[in-house]
Order: sequence, then C-alpha cells, then structure tokens
Amino acid sequence: MLSKNIQTFLACDAPYAQAHTVLFGAPYDSTTSFRPGARFGSEAIRRESYGLESYSPYQDADLAQACAVFDSGDLELSMGNTAGALRQISSRVGRILSDGKRPFMLGGEHLVTLGAVRAIVSRYPDLCIVHMDAHADLRDEYLGVKLSHACVMRRCWDLVGDGKIYQFGIRSGDEFEWHWGRQHVTMHPFDLAGINETLQELAGKPVYLTVDLDVLDPSVFPGTGTPEPGGVAFDALRGAVTRICRGAKIVGCDVNELSPHYDHSGASTAAACKIVREMLIALCESRHA
Repeated sequence: MLSKNIQTFLACDAPYAQAHTVLFGAPYDSTTSFRPGARFGSEAIRRESYGLESYSPYQDADLAQACAVFDSGDLELSMGNTAGALRQISSRVGRILSDGKRPFMLGGEHLVTLGAVRAIVSRYPDLCIVHMDAHADLRDEYLGVKLSHACVMRRCWDLVGDGKIYQFGIRSGDEFEWHWGRQHVTMHPFDLAGINETLQELAGKPVYLTVDLDVLDPSVFPGTGTPEPGGVAFDALRGAVTRICRGAKIVGCDVNELSPHYDHSGASTAAACKIVREMLIALCESRHA
C-alpha cells in the first residue's frame, strides 16, 4: 500500500484502500524547450488548492463528500535522467492500476504523459487519448531528441497507432506536424469544438485524458513555459474536461505545464486547481466510476 502524503490536494485524503482515484505528482521539466519551471507545478497546485471551496457550484457536488481520492504525493524524479524518470512514472501508474484504481497525475512538463501512457496501454491495448494543448507535440524529434515534451504525442502515437489520438485547441506546430497530424490523428485545431461527437466515437473505449494547461489563452493563464496567444477561455476548458470525465471511460488522466513563478498573481495556479477539482468531481460522478 502506498503511504499517505502529508500535504494533500484539497479533500483528497481518503484511505488508499477506499480510494477510486489516486493523485500523484511528476515534478519533471528537464526537456522543456523554452522556459523551465513546470517541476514546481504539482506542489503549487496542492498548496494553493486550499484557496478553493471543495464544493463545485458548476456540478452541485462536493469533492469532500462525493469522492474518495488518495493523494500519494510527488515522485522523486531525477532531473538528469529522462528515461529513468519515465520508468518511475510508469511504475507508479502500474502500481495504481494493479490495485484497481485510476491514476491522476499532476505535472511537470508534458513528457511525463508518456510514462503514464506506457503503463496504461500495456493494460488497455485499445487505449484512446484525448489531448488538449496549444501545441501539437507531434515532432519525431526536437533538436535531435526523441524524448522531449515537443514529441510526447508522437511517442504516444508509437504506442497506440492511427486514429487513437484526438487533439483539441492546437494552434502551434511546424508545417510537418500539421500535415502529419491530419493523416494520423484526429485534430480539432484552435478550439474545443467537437467534444460531443468525440465522446460518441469513444463510447465504451478506454480513454486517457491529458490536459496541457497552455491550451488556455495566456491572458487567462500566463503561468506556463510556452505561452501561445489565441487560446481558449477558462470556462470553455472547464466545461470540456467535465463532459469528458463524466462521459468517457477514463482509465487515467493528467494536468500539466503549470510553471507557477511566471504568474506572481497566483491566478494561473488558481485556474489549475479549479480544473483539477472539477475533473476529480466529474470522475467520481461518472457512470464509469
């Protein structure tokens, strides 16, 4: 059994044996291509979560009452060993899955998603991925490196294949990524339109949801390493992740790419906390819970 973390995300203090969802942090950002700092995201989300109420008026549900979530704390990841860090993440996710629970990871840079997907696809070979992001992340390599946050969805495609990745909010990538993506993944660029149709396609299939918070417009969310103007509004993202967590068979998920020190107001961290709260409540109230 995993040990309880001393500082937990708001209301995520259920006993491990009773928990349906297990939260953990992956504070890693060694492949960040622009501004580092996402390694501090998971700790900031935990700490600042106590600025929220546990009750969600959007869903008329209380995280403290509706959910059984265990927060197992942050992994201690080696900043200089990307392959090793991914193995540690895969090991933690595999342990959570083997205990019959759902992993929910707080990043960290977006590459941490690959560690989780590696573990989940070994249990669910028909896994589909819903990806919300400003960036396509479909490069085969970035500056000669294949294990980069700029390549994470391409590495996930290596595992799941064509037609299994659904991207939303994408508004940045080189020309090759866009052309390659149109042939191999389902792209919904610039906004979050198409969520309901995607949920119909994914009915009954195991789904991993990954949310790169830079999908939000930087006027809403400046606290990230690679801000990209032209993003979605907070309430659009909140509504979309809630619908997905309620309507899809979510077998794992993550929220990543908060770099809290780029927004001294704390508004970005508050937005991240609220997205995590809404996702956790929706997961607990899902028909697949």
